[in-house]
Amino acid sequence: RYDSTMRNLACMFCMVLSYLFAQLMLWAKSRSGGLLVLGSANVDEALRGYMTKYDCSSADVNPIGGISKTDLKKFLVYAKDKFNLPVLEDIMAAAPTAELEPLTDGRITQTDEQDMGMTYAELSTYGRLRKIHRCGPYSMFCKLVSTWGDQCTPAEVAEKVKHFFRCYAINRHKMTVLTPSIHTEDYSPDDNRHDHRPLLYNVSWNWQFRCISEQLQQLSATTDLLDKTPKTTPAKARLSKLMDPNGKTGVVV
Repeated sequence: RYDSTMRNLACMFCMVLSYLFAQLMLWAKSRSGGLLVLGSANVDEALRGYMTKYDCSSADVNPIGGISKTDLKKFLVYAKDKFNLPVLEDIMAAAPTAELEPLTDGRITQTDEQDMGMTYAELSTYGRLRKIHRCGPYSMFCKLVSTWGDQCTPAEVAEKVKHFFRCYAINRHKMTVLTPSIHTEDYSPDDNRHDHRPLLYNVSWNWQFRCISEQLQQLSATTDLLDKTPKTTPAKARLSKLMDPNGKTGVVV
């Protein structure tokens, strides 16, 4: 708890210092006016709630607030080739980190993905399914159990989806202070001006998570029965229809 509190305070100081410089830089040069503060939080961090209220994500305008981490990396690849900037290779290869802990033997000890409990690639997928496809916990599980069938078991998919929606519900209130950004993609989360969904959710998602657990049991029973059924029997063919077209365990409907 103490470490978390100190890290949150460090993030808030970043916002305070940013506005301090924005207010005083022109004054120090005997020039009138003030400067706008630009934010640096991407859409994935806002969706996951991986930010502190009134930290460096708080600004006047956030140029990348509506873009996912995966798309930002694609832009860096384009910029590297288009403008001949090989230095961007180091940025793309670096592990994402908020740099909230001192280095140990010259190495990073804190990474964003470790803190979040999910990768940015997974988070980008969750964001697209939630916003574009309007998926809740159960429907997202139904889609991912087939899509990720070659890399995760249904039980692992269920745990990943539940973890994401717990985090989403816990941090939903942070969307009320989301810095205005340029919404260039369909998956961008709306800020409090246009988002009319509840700001507080029941983090246990009782009904949705129960449906996932029941579907998981049904998938497990179907898979076990399919494994025990001889390949040439009509029953095998009927059970195979409960599998997705790629032969991976899919959603029983």
